Order: sequence, then C-alpha cells, then structure tokens
Amino acid sequence: MMHLSTVLLLALSTRAAVIPSRRSLNQRQASPKLVVAHHIVGNTFTYTPQDWTDDMNLASASGIDGFALNIGPDDFQVTQTQNAFQAADALGGNFKLFFSLDMSVLPCATADDGAALRQRVLDFATRPSHLQVNGKAFVSTFAGESCTFGEASVPDGWRNQFTQHPDLQGKIQFVPSFFIDPATFTDFSGVMDGAFNFNSGWPIQVTVDFADGIANDLAGTGDSLTNTLNQFIGANATDLQQIGDLANLAAGGSRLTYMAAVAPHFFTHFGADSFNKNFIFLADQHLLVQRWETLIALRDQVDIVEIVTWNDYGESHYVGPIKGVLPPGSEPWVNGFPHQDWLDLTRYFATAFKTGTTPTIDKDQIIMWARPHPALASSPDPLSPPTTFQITQDNIWAVVMATAAGTATLTDGISPPQTFDVVPGVNKLAIPIAPGGTLSGTLERNGQTVVSLQTPGSDFTFNGAPALFNYNVFVASATSA
Repeated sequence: MMHLSTVLLLALSTRAAVIPSRRSLNQRQASPKLVVAHHIVGNTFTYTPQDWTDDMNLASASGIDGFALNIGPDDFQVTQTQNAFQAADALGGNFKLFFSLDMSVLPCATADDGAALRQRVLDFATRPSHLQVNGKAFVSTFAGESCTFGEASVPDGWRNQFTQHPDLQGKIQFVPSFFIDPATFTDFSGVMDGAFNFNSGWPIQVTVDFADGIANDLAGTGDSLTNTLNQFIGANATDLQQIGDLANLAAGGSRLTYMAAVAPHFFTHFGADSFNKNFIFLADQHLLVQRWETLIALRDQVDIVEIVTWNDYGESHYVGPIKGVLPPGSEPWVNGFPHQDWLDLTRYFATAFKTGTTPTIDKDQIIMWARPHPALASSPDPLSPPTTFQITQDNIWAVVMATAAGTATLTDGISPPQTFDVVPGVNKLAIPIAPGGTLSGTLERNGQTVVSLQTPGSDFTFNGAPALFNYNVFVASATSA
C-alpha cells in the first residue's frame, strides 16, 4: 500500500501533469467534444414521451448533447427506452442517446445473457438519434467487471459474447465503466474501445481515516487541513492514470475514447432493509465547478464528459428536475431539495469544454447551496449518519457569475453578512451557516443591487436538530433582469 504522504504528493502534482504519449494526445485533439448526462431509466416508470421531450429540451438548452441511458432488466425500461428514442428521433436526431448497460443488475452469467444484451443494443443501434463514434454505435456500461457470459474469463466473455460476436463485430464503439485496476486494461484487447471513468467525479479516496492521516502527516488541523483536502477536489490523477493505460491498450494504433465524469454531490441513506447504502463522497469546496475546471484544462485528452447524473435521486447527484418515480425510501432527502439551478453552471462549463473558449456571461447570477443541518448534528434517525459525514463543512457555497466587477454580500441571516469583491467571470465564494440560517446573497455594482437572492425559511432552513439525517443540498439561484 502506498504511504499517505506519497498519495498526497501524487494528487497535488497531477493537476499540471500531461500524458506522456504524444501520438495518443494528437489523436484526442482531433476528436469532437461531447457532454452527456447519465439518465436512470429505472426512475422513469411514469414517463410519457412528452416527459422525455421535456428532459431533452432542458438538457440541450443546458449544453448537454445527449443522455447515457442507464438500463436494467425491467420490462418497463424497454418501453421507456422506446419512448426515449422516439422523442429524440422526433427532435431531428440532434440530441443523442446511447446505452449505459447497468451490469450490476443485468444478468451476464451465460451465453443466453450475452445474446439478450446484444439484442438490446441492436434494437436501437441504427436509430437516427443513437450516438455514433468513429462510425459505430457508442455503447457504455455501469460495471461489468465480473461478467463472463459463460466463458472462461471476463475478457473472454465480453470479447466472444459481445464485442467480437458476429452480431456486433465492427458495429459498436464499446467504452465501459469497469471498476478494475486500469493497469489491466491491456487484458481487454478486442473488448474495450475506450474507458468511462465513472468514479472520477468525486474524490472517493478522501475518507475520515484519510483525512486523519493527512492531519497527522501535516501536524495540522482546521484551515490547513481543509486547504490540503481541497487539493483532491476535482483533481485529475485518476484521469491521467486511465488515459495512460488506454494508450498502452491502443498499442496497435487504434483510436480509443476516454470519457470522464463530472458530479455535483453524493449522499445516500438507505438502510440494510432496502438498498443498504449509507455514505457520502466529499463534495465541498465547489466540487462541481472545480471538476469542470480540471476537465477543461485537460480537454485535449478527454473526448466526452458524462454528468453523473441527470436523475439519480437516491444518490443525490441529480441536476435535472425531480420527476418520475423516486427510489423507495429516498423521498425524505430528495423532495424539497431541487438541484436544477446547477444546470446554469453546466451550460457555462459544457460550452467551455466543447469549444475551448470561455463563454461570455451576459447576465449576472448568484447560485447558492447548502446542506439542511450541521455535519455533527444529533438525530433520532434510526439509521446512523452516513459514512464520512465527519469531514463535511457547515458552509453555504456560492458561485457568482458576473458580467463585470462588483461586490457580493452573502449571509445566512444569523451571522453578520460577509462582503466579497468579485471579478468578471465565475467567482467561488463560501460562508459558514448556523442553525436557523437561510440562503441570502446580493450583487451590487455602481451603488445599485443587480441581483438579489433571498430563500424563504419555508423553503429552506438550516436545522440544528433534524428528525432524520440528510446530507443532500438545497440549490437556489437568482439572475439579473
């Protein structure tokens, strides 16, 4: 196991690192850039074709080029897949769809399972709205690193029963998210045409033990620890690792695709009697913005950015509207906690990633978000607080998108307001929040208030004594006239 200080130095140094393969880099520079969003079809049981059209129009207006349809085995998901493609085709094929085959629930133990999976792909691969990359239907996965389809090994299973099977050979660009050591990518020759780094959206290595180790190494706490942990937010170490190992897989000269993830948040609170998931990933320090900034700096080596997610309500990283069917039990931490205002940030950064040019901000805007209770709050919740809750901060996070220089004032309504000078562009700000606090911010210029955001306590209040643990966030925004 690598010593913690070595891991820390690696993460701190990789922000400015470059991939060593010049040939691979040049190939990536030639590719068009795309931004897509992970869409959980399992949460669309009640969707009509119009719901799909509405989602696509909203996503397109937010700089998103398509949806990765996360599909499982339910019959209704086949119907909803048909509805999704019907809606996308009706939009003229400009909004693209592709499968993210959810291999954590789709069967993959036998050759018959492989045949069923191939047919799912073939049923839609030639639709006008299906994403094509390198002249082939683009296909991804969530997981699949344990699938054999009845073959002797996982690579043999995917190779013989999927990518190189006569049904699909030469027809698909397969870019899975296998949760494996990237150094083993070379075992998947003839399988992988690239990789989707699903977990790259969060600093998943930052746990309580990890933070304690850093504090011990640095002999520091408080601001020094926070500043050190901040170096992991949005960092590119795992991106560069996968890009480098894809270059090894591409030794024959074929062009491989690297798809990175960007995520705004992560919290899930299911007990052992349901999905048995109760943890968070660190998402403080403006994770969404910092991750986008990292990928824009790395854009020559990244082909596609996948937003995780559009509508995974149970894990609290949705950016789309709350609609459809929520995973049973997630209602307490999802209902009343909108995230849709993050789409304004998505539009800005997606445009910058795809074009390589920072877009002009034509309206002033303030976007603010916060959790609904202190990190260390007590609660009669029968379920314990989520793993890693101790390292989250009791802050209001704010982004001011300014057309020109000005002065931003933020307050929770409890503590004295704090004032910040802002510059044209994207400004990342934060203030502490205390029990009873709400979200309030203004932007002033030349003695005039140009934006005012005031969140009523009836919509959001930072509760010092919550009935249930909730580490989701409430997102609000206000824009100049």
